[in-house]
Amino acid sequence: MELGYPHLQFTEGLWWRRSEGDRVRLGITRQAAEQLTYVTGVELPAVGASFRAGEPLGVIESQKVVSDLFAPVSGTVVEHNPALRDQPFLVNSDPEGAGWLVLVDPSPPAPPGRA
Repeated sequence: MELGYPHLQFTEGLWWRRSEGDRVRLGITRQAAEQLTYVTGVELPAVGASFRAGEPLGVIESQKVVSDLFAPVSGTVVEHNPALRDQPFLVNSDPEGAGWLVLVDPSPPAPPGRA
């Protein structure tokens, strides 16, 4: 099955990522969106918020469940998808396009033994 988004890289878990210069746009995969069914809300961090890979990045709410979104990369939020405030269903209808979640300025991984 062709997704129609060949420029995406898929991470472990439910994320996709797309490099845009030095930044990375993140969203959830179509498979993850289908498992959630109808998304009713998305809470994302403010622009400028920093986070580490594996930490909660936001919350996604559907008719089935409320789930934390755990960051697949470390970085700082540069932009979040403003359309999701009024149209959270974009995560379902176009998860790998118009339903993107955040654009981040990634930070390098911490060296082993340093948190």
